[in-house]
Amino acid sequence: MKLIFEESRAGHRGVYFPKAGLPAYQLPQEMLRSVPAELPEVSEVELVRHYTNLSKRTFGVDSGFYPLGSCTMKYNPKVDEDAAALSGFTEIHPLQPESSAQGCLQVMYELKESLKEITGMDELGLQQSAGAHGEFTGMCLIKAYHEHRGDAKRKKIIVPDSAHGTNPASAHMCGFDVVSIPSRDGLVDLDALDAALDDSTAGLMLTNPNTLGLYDSGILEITRRVHEAGGLCYYDGANLNAIMGVSRPGDMGFDVVHLNLHKTFATPHGGGGPGAGAVGCKSFLADYLPSPIVTEKDGVYHLMTPAQSIGKIRTFHGNFLVMVRALTYLKMLGREGVRQTSMNAVLNANYLMHQLKDVYTPAYDTVCMHEFVLSLEKMKEEHGVPAMDIAKRMIDYEMHPPTMYFPLIVHEALMFEPTETESRETLDHASEVMHTIYQEAVSHSLDLSEAPFSTEISRPDEVTAARHPILKYEHH
Repeated sequence: MKLIFEESRAGHRGVYFPKAGLPAYQLPQEMLRSVPAELPEVSEVELVRHYTNLSKRTFGVDSGFYPLGSCTMKYNPKVDEDAAALSGFTEIHPLQPESSAQGCLQVMYELKESLKEITGMDELGLQQSAGAHGEFTGMCLIKAYHEHRGDAKRKKIIVPDSAHGTNPASAHMCGFDVVSIPSRDGLVDLDALDAALDDSTAGLMLTNPNTLGLYDSGILEITRRVHEAGGLCYYDGANLNAIMGVSRPGDMGFDVVHLNLHKTFATPHGGGGPGAGAVGCKSFLADYLPSPIVTEKDGVYHLMTPAQSIGKIRTFHGNFLVMVRALTYLKMLGREGVRQTSMNAVLNANYLMHQLKDVYTPAYDTVCMHEFVLSLEKMKEEHGVPAMDIAKRMIDYEMHPPTMYFPLIVHEALMFEPTETESRETLDHASEVMHTIYQEAVSHSLDLSEAPFSTEISRPDEVTAARHPILKYEHH
């Protein structure tokens, strides 16, 4: 398929603007380009065909089974998109006075109140752009808390080895020293936790269930020990899909939490973004939240700056249309629907894992939550077929590969998250495909190192692409 620049022909136009009938405004010379921009010239039909054909080569949640683990793009209900497209939400400006944006502020307030109830937090801000941005904000709150108390020696953040990869990076960016502790049977090793805790501990970063898809039954003991050492507990909400409406981070003993609205509450994740990383906290941290926070008094909504706010984390008030989608999603589901969503996610993951365990090895053969991890270490040793080959072969069967080689504590890992919206028929078909691929692997009827076979490009050089990306088109 050609690039849009390669389809360009001089003189082709997709739109013709009528004459304005007014004198043209001349920009100052210092603001003008010295060389005209090299933009593609194509007709309307050429433009439509190019992007239509491009879309056919893009696989997404509307295309087929998408079991990417840990941060899966769930199905995005179209009613949420309809709500986010309403002119009352799209034709506003963040610098409008509060009195002229009461409807939008009401959306933010009602969403905040719903997320507080779901997480068990006392206050919540919506400004953050995404999950890792929420992590960074949470670390800033913990840092501000300790500094305000004059406890400057608390510089250490404890992160289990089953944590999301962004956790240590977020803590480090906030100026903390990161200490990793090992897992025992996939859960936090309490002895290792005790060894790491001391009077320099600022906090613990944890998600429950963790990246192995396991719910840590010792969570109350974990948070108790951190609190007794004087640290705070941070909850990474990337796996909230498994517990919302069932179990609340605030009840587990967490002091601050971030949520991926773009993962758990319906906005398309990744290229369909943008994201939003709402941050909630207990009351003793509320005064440190980023500015502004939406409040309500006598039916009127206001933007408020917390007393000891850490300041702004980004411009204006966050990605507002993501908030509209999230509130629409929650109102459509209702209290019981939110709970059922989590229960279905857990049911689907356990069903698929059970279907696959006769030929594939679960990293932990126990009840999982919304996702599970397979270890293909034995297959690689006995048949020379690594996890990468299995994942790439799935593309030929019109299924998106699961997460590969994560978490790092599982060798030859494949992480599946079926999500709550997939039917039993879809999961049965996925199981059949995975069994077929297994037979191909052990019989060597195909060289799976060449998979996928049905795509225009089979195995791109991902290392070179990452280290030496071609970011602009060079005309030859």
